[in-house]
Amino acid sequence: MIKGQCLCGAIQYEYLGEIEQSILCYCQHCKLAQGSVAGWNSPLDQSKFRIVQGIKYLKEYFHTEHKARVFCMECASPIYSYRKDLAGVIRLRLGTVTEGSIPAPTEEFFTEQKPDFLDIKK
Repeated sequence: MIKGQCLCGAIQYEYLGEIEQSILCYCQHCKLAQGSVAGWNSPLDQSKFRIVQGIKYLKEYFHTEHKARVFCMECASPIYSYRKDLAGVIRLRLGTVTEGSIPAPTEEFFTEQKPDFLDIKK
């Protein structure tokens, strides 16, 4: 089982499964949304994910017509994203995980935008 929360703790979640895939994305959208050099996420089965506290603090922002980024209204921590055209899948922001195992990243996207100072060992 995986557990996690936002920065202020208003939102807490659990995932009744294991994280099998860990991805780094260097696209400009992920960088802006995360305020970092990359987005670090994992696609998960939405049916195994649940908010156990603070659902009222979730806010959705549709960056495109089909993609929503979901975050905490109080502290602005990104929690997950989903696509309307990809039913049953969320992309959990792995920096919010507080309990459970996260595998090392095995995939990188938009590497042409990856900062030169990063070197991920495979």
